[in-house]
Amino acid sequence: MRDYDNENIFAKILNGDIPCDKVYEDTHVLAFNDITAQAPVHILVIPKGKYVSIDDFGAHASAEEVTAFYRAISKIVAEQGIAESGFRCISNTGDHGGQEVPHFHVHILGGEKIGPMVSK
Repeated sequence: MRDYDNENIFAKILNGDIPCDKVYEDTHVLAFNDITAQAPVHILVIPKGKYVSIDDFGAHASAEEVTAFYRAISKIVAEQGIAESGFRCISNTGDHGGQEVPHFHVHILGGEKIGPMVSK
């Protein structure tokens, strides 16, 4: 599952080929508002490295990248004012997990009570 597609939409955003509504950026991480928001706050957080999924990121990212990624999430939820009221982080992986873009990313959803975890 490690084959990285350099033409995926997040790769194009990272390359500057496609604009995004940026909310956070540092050396290792970019975060931006989701264009199909499912909650008042719906932010996508992506590493700048070429990682396909959360398990790829966990297995191959440097300790510095992993730390930066999760610290970025903490900073973002604080800046968005949702740390205390609560939020959900989701990382879809593979076909069965509903992953649509083959670049590791986390969805941060908040700003209102989020519904059930999974519904059929």
